[in-house]
Amino acid sequence: MGKTVHIKCLNNNQTICYPIGTTLKEVAEDMKINLRHTIIAAFVNNRLAELSYELYHSKQIEFIDITHPDGMRMYIRSLSFVLYKASKDLFPNTSLRIEHSVSKGTYCTLQNHNGKLDIDEVLAIGERMREIIDEDIPFIRRERETPEVIAMFESKGHFDKTALLKHRGQVYSSYYKLDGCLGTYYGYLVPSTGYLKKFDLIKYYEGMLLQIPQRSNPDEMEPIVVQNKMFEIFREYTNWNRVLQVNNIGDLNKLTQSGGAKTLMQVSESLHEKKIGQIADMIESRKDQVKIILISGPSSSGKTTFGKRLAIHLMVAGMRPLNLSLDNYFVNREDTPLDADGKYDFEALEALNVEQFNQNLISLLKGEEVEIPKFNFESGRQYFDGESLKMHDENVLIIEGIHGLNPQLTHLIPNESKFKIYVSALTCLNIDDQNIIHSTDNRLIRRLVRDYKYRKYSAIDTISRWPSVRRGEELHIFPFQEEADVMFNTALLFEFAALKSLAEPILLEVQPNQPEYAEATRLLKFLGYFKPMQKDDIPPTSIIREFIGGSGFDY
Repeated sequence: MGKTVHIKCLNNNQTICYPIGTTLKEVAEDMKINLRHTIIAAFVNNRLAELSYELYHSKQIEFIDITHPDGMRMYIRSLSFVLYKASKDLFPNTSLRIEHSVSKGTYCTLQNHNGKLDIDEVLAIGERMREIIDEDIPFIRRERETPEVIAMFESKGHFDKTALLKHRGQVYSSYYKLDGCLGTYYGYLVPSTGYLKKFDLIKYYEGMLLQIPQRSNPDEMEPIVVQNKMFEIFREYTNWNRVLQVNNIGDLNKLTQSGGAKTLMQVSESLHEKKIGQIADMIESRKDQVKIILISGPSSSGKTTFGKRLAIHLMVAGMRPLNLSLDNYFVNREDTPLDADGKYDFEALEALNVEQFNQNLISLLKGEEVEIPKFNFESGRQYFDGESLKMHDENVLIIEGIHGLNPQLTHLIPNESKFKIYVSALTCLNIDDQNIIHSTDNRLIRRLVRDYKYRKYSAIDTISRWPSVRRGEELHIFPFQEEADVMFNTALLFEFAALKSLAEPILLEVQPNQPEYAEATRLLKFLGYFKPMQKDDIPPTSIIREFIGGSGFDY
């Protein structure tokens, strides 16, 4: 009998010996693993692996499907490759550019295409995708010496990919083949196109929107959510990137290596300053009506620093901003609603005394002096200590919180008295033309650095809490984005390069036997694509200083 390895499967808690070289797919079939949906991949000792992975040592494995975040990432990458091939098949002289996530899908354009994509062209691409999926073509992963891979992609004109490969400094690099079509994807793909039955492709603005299944219920598609304001912000910043000639990580690395990092920082920060000034001007032009500024956005968006910078611009305009914290209006602990797990749901709107908040606002708008409540988080009770607030003609209230854009929060206040701002890190930099950087990762890396520095949270703490944070955002923030009068993008082109040296040591603390190891490894691989930038040139007023330290503001 040949050599065998012990394989423990966490899905059924069984340990079985297999011949060395057995693939994960063969293990799944032999153990008759049945998940709710088709098995896509597995974790091997807490590291993601494709089903073609061959086992040569004893391992602990856990199979996943599309409902797992890593499974969904694999699905989207694979679907993107099919879209790339379909576009090339029909329009061989164009190049697919996957721009960003919006409206519960992914916005894509065709570069070098003569004019906008029309509806018939989008329908034709979608139909070609379905043909490729029906053919069940395998995604074949290959690994070659990096110079060979670079030469291969350069011969095809894929300089967006070769720029990144040249800067990574790897001896070997991997790539994928799909029926003769080449691609690089910075994560794994599903075994074959036949796994990608659920998708849609529709015309959207000048390009097309790739729609994906719901992760919680993959038999249903994600509904299209109208996000015209969000799209315009993405488009504005994408155009800025093109002017600066920094569209992908390869462009950023080249600029860093050539000594252009400081100028890029200055331009990026100046753009932020200009945009904040414009928002202040909009408020000032309506100062006779606007008395309340509501700021909302997801975790680690930089809302606090944005609010402080906005306040300075408002003072320049002759206004006197006052801050009112929503944290003062939590209901007493016994009145706090419970979530599905029976735990206190502090992120629900019902966790706030909305009526008390509205009555205080009404009194303040009348010019009355109001005693402001306080909240003791240890005892879980509201109290008063005599602190009061009164508004004069030149005053404007700044209120920051996750429910800021929810109309129910300020339902007794006239709309003309409110100015609503949505703040988020909307990443417009790509890995390469077919691989986007998700804004969620932007915010997670910010939070890792901030929470480690200021709250003494480990990477394990932050990573394990992140799914709960994301669920709260989906419920309480994202549905109200388009309620905003204006959106502000806090993402900075250089920030990943600046965060790299701070985030990597934090992530390296996660050990292989810990469940968060897979996510830590994924983020480390992502940060590895960037050449580091020095942080000394980042001004003290920068949004990013809220996370890395050295801010000129008090928090």
